[in-house]
Amino acid sequence: MQNTSTAVPSSDPQNPSTELEISELVDLGQPVFLDGEDQSVYYRLLRSVTAEVCPQGIIEELWVHDIVTLMWETLRYRRMKANLLAASTVEGVKEVLKPMLPQYMARDELAGGWYVREEESVAKVETMLKEAGLTMDHVRAQALSAKLGEIERIERMLAGFEARRNVVLREIDRHRAALAERLRTAVEKIQDAEFTDVAEDETPELHAHEQ
Repeated sequence: MQNTSTAVPSSDPQNPSTELEISELVDLGQPVFLDGEDQSVYYRLLRSVTAEVCPQGIIEELWVHDIVTLMWETLRYRRMKANLLAASTVEGVKEVLKPMLPQYMARDELAGGWYVREEESVAKVETMLKEAGLTMDHVRAQALSAKLGEIERIERMLAGFEARRNVVLREIDRHRAALAERLRTAVEKIQDAEFTDVAEDETPELHAHEQ
């Protein structure tokens, strides 16, 4: 009968070495680093998580890289959300000052001076806010309102990163539980086989004593 199973080649004709190293895949799986991001922080995070999880085998190592990449993306988008709000504060100042300073050009100039921290503009904005019974919390609320759509999209992305990270963590737990069960079954089979062999070896001696 002809064997129709597909044979797995014992070696890659283009590369005599078929042993796959995790280092070969790291460069393919690492995130794209943006301007201003410190790559050394990413690799310190990777080392810390690897030391904490102690991955066993290439599958778990790849999962650890996935987790670290998702953590990196989470930190990036949290930072972007904070920076987006900070950069939008000037729009909040303009909106809050509108009833007190209806002239667009004057309001825009004052808000711009406040944004670059010109002492005179900062003092004037603070005075106008105080006279109106307002604080910077009102300014930040206006800034948030102006960027609420973008903030919500970032929040959805963050929730997606967290969900994907939790899936990988569950897969690691499931993989280790399955491995532990396979090891337990193998040990039990070996022990049963050894017990059977010992029992068969002792049986002739028992019959000899009985006779």
